[in-house]
Amino acid sequence: MPTLKDIRVRIKGVKSTQQVTKAMKMVAAAKLRRAQERAVMARPYAKKLKEMLGSLSAKVDTSRNPMLSGRSEVNKVLVILITADRGLCGAFNTNAIKLASKIIHEDYPALHSKGGVSLICAGSRGFDFFRKRDYKIVKGYAAVFQHLDFSTAKEIADTASGMYLRGEVDRVVVAYNEFKSVLAPNLREEVILPIAPETTVTGKESGSDYIYEPSPSAIVDELVPKHLNTQIWRMMLESSAAEQAARMSAMDSATENAKELMRTLNISYNRARQAAITTELSEIVSGADALTN
Repeated sequence: MPTLKDIRVRIKGVKSTQQVTKAMKMVAAAKLRRAQERAVMARPYAKKLKEMLGSLSAKVDTSRNPMLSGRSEVNKVLVILITADRGLCGAFNTNAIKLASKIIHEDYPALHSKGGVSLICAGSRGFDFFRKRDYKIVKGYAAVFQHLDFSTAKEIADTASGMYLRGEVDRVVVAYNEFKSVLAPNLREEVILPIAPETTVTGKESGSDYIYEPSPSAIVDELVPKHLNTQIWRMMLESSAAEQAARMSAMDSATENAKELMRTLNISYNRARQAAITTELSEIVSGADALTN
């Protein structure tokens, strides 16, 4: 049975932990606001760029551009995994890693057994996980979310598109957490190469006949790399916002758990103290009776 001193030490430790988790929750809340704004602002541009690419693709021969025409056989796959650089954010990193593992082992088991699946890891947690297990990692970006920059997204997109154009991979899949709400992120798995543009248009746009300069095919060739860069950048912004939301939620739960644990420990401390006082009183009464007799 723990002594009064042991309980006091534990109460002090839990109180210190509660102060840390409360501070981390406040920091995550401040970062979440900025990250959420960046993610929401990136969505309309990425969506319109995809729609424009789809509208133009309907007017050109997509077989001319290898990034728009899929391969007849998929023999090699590149998985881009986006995780956080730090922990203490609940199941955020674990779920993303599980999704990447599912893609590798369940979606492409035959290719994985032949060494046909490679990885690009953005974020220290995913990179460390797969590096320690000897997976084929093309590139790893550690501490990328401490100073998130568009140049990193462009570098990832350039690496993936270069491997695809050289025939080193036949498909590129991205696994990441999309920011949905503060309560829970939305795990997403998206194929970004080959590009499958949305060709459905409605309203005035469908009946319009635009004049393109220099030509639709030239504009498509220009838009394809911009589209890849923008999509990777959007996914990284979504993951950053989802990470802060997950961390804020996890730290809030940790603070509440510490509060409940302190209440339980205080009850245990009072009971132990009461038992000690009762024991001392009994010893005093027994001693007094012994002296009178």
